[in-house]
Amino acid sequence: MGWIVLVVIVLLVLFVVGLYNGLVTARNGYKNAFAQIDVQLTRRHDLIPNLVETAKGYLTHERQTLEAVITARNAAVAGLKAASANPGDAAAIQQLAGAEGALSGALGRLFALAEAYPDLKANQNFQQLQAELSDVENKIAAARRFFNNSVQEYNTGIQQFPAALFAAALGFTQRTFFDVGEERAVMEKAPQVKF
Repeated sequence: MGWIVLVVIVLLVLFVVGLYNGLVTARNGYKNAFAQIDVQLTRRHDLIPNLVETAKGYLTHERQTLEAVITARNAAVAGLKAASANPGDAAAIQQLAGAEGALSGALGRLFALAEAYPDLKANQNFQQLQAELSDVENKIAAARRFFNNSVQEYNTGIQQFPAALFAAALGFTQRTFFDVGEERAVMEKAPQVKF
């Protein structure tokens, strides 16, 4: 009888250890996925000062727009730093998403304004930076999808039975998706052409 109890206890311990290790793997998965976002957002943030510097020579009367881009970039850099410190912190992720949405809006206004300046549009450096930024934006979108998929797998893992019985006690709680929100959705809408 004592052996049976011992075997049950050993099996229960092995089960909890396996469950814990699986949840740690899922948690490390979403942290790794966020690191990919971090790399791409850092690249984006590094391109913006060069873009603004290039545009500055052409947009002498549009200083407010250029300052708005730099201000939004600085807020996004601060948000990224906070979120990178703890990608599981919902408030930090939401702050980053808001800052990135504001930055996207400011960049959209800059590019729309650049359309009115043919010399700027024709500038080789500006075109190259715009192309690099577009490439980075695509990589950010892919990294964001990967992160959100990893978060979904993690959240599903902690909500499924029997993990749901132990997850909270082991320190595993629900995580937040990285969603840039409505500002980004407005930016990505196709323009309407009316004649």
